[in-house]
Amino acid sequence: MVTIKQALNNASSLQQHSDSWRLDAELLLAAAIQQQRGYLFTWPDEEISAEQLQLFQQYCARRSKGEPIAYILGRQAFWDFDLMVNPHVLIPRPETELLVEFAIELLPTEQFKKADILDLGTGSGAIALALASTNPNWQLTAVDRSGRALAVARENAQELKLGNIEFRQASWCDGLAPEQFDLIVANPPYVRSGDEHLAQGSLPFEPVMALVAEENGLADIRSIAQQCKYCLKKDAWLLIEHGYDQKDEVAKLLHESAYQNIECIQDLAKLDRMTKAQYPGQAG
Repeated sequence: MVTIKQALNNASSLQQHSDSWRLDAELLLAAAIQQQRGYLFTWPDEEISAEQLQLFQQYCARRSKGEPIAYILGRQAFWDFDLMVNPHVLIPRPETELLVEFAIELLPTEQFKKADILDLGTGSGAIALALASTNPNWQLTAVDRSGRALAVARENAQELKLGNIEFRQASWCDGLAPEQFDLIVANPPYVRSGDEHLAQGSLPFEPVMALVAEENGLADIRSIAQQCKYCLKKDAWLLIEHGYDQKDEVAKLLHESAYQNIECIQDLAKLDRMTKAQYPGQAG
């Protein structure tokens, strides 16, 4: 039989594939034996079963091929909850939590005040679920063109017992007008086709349709800027995540679509990460 300590030591080959190999091994072993990670340190000499060892080794083999921990375990922490994820959805990033924080700042602070919010390209539902859990009086509409992604988002909403959210399958704002919203948030595809980053880290395992956009990564942002004008209430805000080097192009697209008060927001690494813009309403 093999102990917890031995199993972790035997996973040292992961260091050839991951800078955080020890943490990876601990997370995978904890999942294989269905315990919290702290259990590994409390009971390092505890023996694990042959079945648990086999499962752990299978997990390690997948990780050694570069597969992200989130997909192996089917879970990813975001905001103040865990989300179910699979290869049909992007893995939620810490920088997207910043988008949620700024979205909350743009919304009414009174706990009883209602607001209608649209989340475009919801994927796992991360942004919409974080906002829905913040205020039960906010009504979320979460849109994605992928039915498989929406299935993941719906399951996450059910698991979190959130009822103030509706899911729809559509391409951006198609079919939404004349509905209007107090805030629209979007984390669209914005990576250029052929970008070298697509071959790095977890990206080779994530859905290309949620990552890559035509027109040097700006095609979907352009569509969103144009379509959202017809779904925003007067003086309501659009908050959109984009690439670190797309600040000027995004601002130009928003200006051409008659948005005002356009401002780029940096993430914690001081990278230009998202832009907010206010729409004054239709003329006449």
